[in-house]
Amino acid sequence: MKGYIEERAMEIAKYIIENNATVRQTAKQFGISKSTVHKDVTERLPQINPALAKTARKVLDVNKSERHIRGGLATREKYLHQHM
Repeated sequence: MKGYIEERAMEIAKYIIENNATVRQTAKQFGISKSTVHKDVTERLPQINPALAKTARKVLDVNKSERHIRGGLATREKYLHQHM
């Protein structure tokens, strides 16, 4: 694996952990696709730093379990502002 990819995977994981960030937020911050973020965290990072990968994965799993709630709240806000 190329050195810059390993560095990117480490930086992505640190960003996710420090900011409790979602895959979309992380992708936007680093200017890469969501699939690249996901691949870096789930496939590449465990080979480089398993402990960091596990911690980042926990944050992403929590975000994934809560996303339906955030989506519902965003939709609610949208329609509340439309009717005013």
